[in-house]
Amino acid sequence: MSNRNQTRSRIAKAAWELFRRKGYQETTISDIIEAAGTSRGTFYHYFNGKDELLSTLSYMFDDFYRENLPQIDPDMNSCDKLIALSASCHRFTADNIPLELLAQLYSSQVVTSGDKNLLDRNRYYYEVIQGIIDEGQRRGEIDPNISSYDAVHYYAICERAIIYDWCIAGGGYDLAGFTESTLRRMLDGLRAK
Repeated sequence: MSNRNQTRSRIAKAAWELFRRKGYQETTISDIIEAAGTSRGTFYHYFNGKDELLSTLSYMFDDFYRENLPQIDPDMNSCDKLIALSASCHRFTADNIPLELLAQLYSSQVVTSGDKNLLDRNRYYYEVIQGIIDEGQRRGEIDPNISSYDAVHYYAICERAIIYDWCIAGGGYDLAGFTESTLRRMLDGLRAK
């Protein structure tokens, strides 16, 4: 990761930790600057303001996948890898991301005319999912008659739908457990017959 990306990531991580601890409204830009160990000028070089930090959540998910992918058994069935990664990420989400901020991120992706970070196919998240699906098709675990592009799209839709439902349900159920059981059923359509 370049120094530029490291600085941006450090600011975003500091902000999200503060959002989790203090709440979004109570966190000030000065709090973020202090926690990130950076200057006001550096902060504004990367972000126009606190609201812009909401879009960085998708990149925190990328970091989560980057850190947790090596912990997944490489011999595991590819569909099971996808389920395990998603359940693990959703456990992290439920434990570390305030529901109100997650809901704000999702709503911002609907109403914004600008960047839709959750759909950015250049993200690491999509690279990982694409790699697992390609591997599954090579191994004969995922239906080769489904294009890998469509399979990645289907999986990402399923993950977003589960998070969206959890948000509108007010976080009223075990997100990781629900993810695991739901994705298991949903991904049956991708498994090779």
